Amino acid sequence: MSDCLEVLVLAQYFPPDIGGASTRASNVVKGLIKKGCSVKVVTAFPHYPQGKIPKIYRGKALRFEEGGIIKLIRVWIPSLPHNTIVNRILLHFCFIVSTLFALPFIGKVDVIWAANPNLFSFFPAAIYSFLKGKPVVRNVDDLWPEVFYELGIVKSRPMRKMLDFLGKLSYAIPAAITPISPAYKKIIVEKYSIEAKKIHVIEVGVDEVNEKISYLKGNVKGNFIVMYSGILGVGYNFEDVLKAAGYLSEYEDIIFIIRGIGESEARIRHLINELQLKNVVLDTNLLPKPKLIELLSSADVFLLPMNPINFVEEGLPTKIFEYQAYGKPIICCSTGEPAKYIRQTESGLVVKPGDPKNLAKVILKLYEDRKLAFELGLNGWKYVSRNLTSERIGERMYDVFKSLRGCY
Repeated sequence: MSDCLEVLVLAQYFPPDIGGASTRASNVVKGLIKKGCSVKVVTAFPHYPQGKIPKIYRGKALRFEEGGIIKLIRVWIPSLPHNTIVNRILLHFCFIVSTLFALPFIGKVDVIWAANPNLFSFFPAAIYSFLKGKPVVRNVDDLWPEVFYELGIVKSRPMRKMLDFLGKLSYAIPAAITPISPAYKKIIVEKYSIEAKKIHVIEVGVDEVNEKISYLKGNVKGNFIVMYSGILGVGYNFEDVLKAAGYLSEYEDIIFIIRGIGESEARIRHLINELQLKNVVLDTNLLPKPKLIELLSSADVFLLPMNPINFVEEGLPTKIFEYQAYGKPIICCSTGEPAKYIRQTESGLVVKPGDPKNLAKVILKLYEDRKLAFELGLNGWKYVSRNLTSERIGERMYDVFKSLRGCY
């Protein structure tokens, strides 16, 4: 039997869409291709986060594309921004249906990976599994429906029971589960009584790692740049970051850059004005990749200001690995999995959330001790280079898929 696997990936979010879910799916696909797999991806028209569908897709039910050696089938999605929970759920339900438009064009598959969105992608995957007679592997980027409970979106007990039932179904039926963090595995086992042996923790990882790491420039040749880059969403506590910037306002060469887009943008702008911060730059531009690489490479320190809520603290955000790939130290505000990971890899310093004065002190520590900052950044770079490239992630995912061959 050939070792080449025919893999079908169902992913609402896939490049050029941005965000952790898109990055996760893309990295796995690239890693599987490097292992010699044939990969078909059923994904939505590009739409995240602003809901602006490019003209070439309008008026179509689906479109076939070649992404190098990846076969892409893009399916219809409504032109809605991801700015409300109602819009998001509507988009997810539409993807469940439109994913099935691709069914006549899939051909042979060996395994189906339900990549994203969490929970929702399982349902079309189950239909494909039934019709193709092949196993499903369920990915877990976030814990749904638990996210809805913690955000107060779902409060009714009957609704919770129904969602928990669907959650258990989505874990029990797949042949394997691939969460991105150990904490997710623990919850799936304990809450849903799923066998631990079918759960394989595989982190998000990174596609590219900087080939050359340079010593931190700091204020030797310019400003000392403290940067956050990513989604401006509820998972991150920007208030602490801005208060810390206020405490460090007397240091003219310490500059904070917060870049990204998301629902927290207006709140961040309000706080910058309210606190009269002259040392903070809010950048909401969508940059082409070369410009983004240039900007991220200019950072001296990266920030990971996690919000102290369970569904956030139990995951490992994509940006933690991307930060490491640039060889810069990370200051992590967390008491959960991100804090454990930073300590384990010795790639930064950890601060308890809700303590902006201490955050300011830790930033100042790295500002004053460039040798320590460089060593922490180098540790993270080495770890991600050796363990979490798309190639290594692909190898681990391939092993999971290959172990399921012939089980149906």
